[in-house]
Amino acid sequence: MDTPDTNSPIDASKTPTVAHVAPLAVFMGFLFVLDGMRSMGLTNSAETAAWWQRQPELWLYPLQTAATLAVLWFYRKSYTFRPLNGLWLAVLLGVLGIAVWIAPGFLATQFRMNPGVLSFLGFKSRTNGFDPTLLTVSGGTLYWLVVLARFVRLVIAVPLAEEIFWRGFLMRYLVNPDGDFWQVRFGTFHWKSLTIVTALFVAAHSAADYAGAAIFGVLMYFLAVRTKSLAACVLMHAVANLLLGLYVLKTQQWGYW
Repeated sequence: MDTPDTNSPIDASKTPTVAHVAPLAVFMGFLFVLDGMRSMGLTNSAETAAWWQRQPELWLYPLQTAATLAVLWFYRKSYTFRPLNGLWLAVLLGVLGIAVWIAPGFLATQFRMNPGVLSFLGFKSRTNGFDPTLLTVSGGTLYWLVVLARFVRLVIAVPLAEEIFWRGFLMRYLVNPDGDFWQVRFGTFHWKSLTIVTALFVAAHSAADYAGAAIFGVLMYFLAVRTKSLAACVLMHAVANLLLGLYVLKTQQWGYW
């Protein structure tokens, strides 16, 4: 990563901090828009409503993905993904992490459990969520375009935006909040950063995913410390999300994505 030239004025819009925070900020901004639309009654959950009103995620998420990728591209020179260490470990941990994440819901569905308080640990059916089958009445092409866009979001935009922020920025910033985070070596271990980054990563997900997110967050932190590679972290997240997306399409547990 290039450090700013201290001998010339620094454009505030292109500092390393903004570059690492902006993609996830844009991504989350669209989620706030979605919540606002619902709170203002701009959506309609009735089965007779048009798909674009009944589930606005079907058109809003592709816009979110395009905007996030545009910001990532704009700041692309601010990111350093090397060294390319531990890529096989990243794949292994991605498989392990997502298996642990979906295991409670899988068990609850297979054994038709009545989980009660265990629902907070993910032991519940997850059928409510981004459901592209609402588009099948509009034709197969539109359905597959939305599914493709969903996978681009899941496998490319989310891993890049989140890992650039969580591991590339916040994990390092918390080691030395009074200095320049890019001068802290990527993957530097610190108990405070482990605790705070993992806790915030968990809080960014729904309550039913808290347990899975906690384990996944710790595994991701371990990978960052072990490999010192942002590329490995992005790959682990991408592998996990790809497997999750395939699982969702197979089981129609739409609430996972």
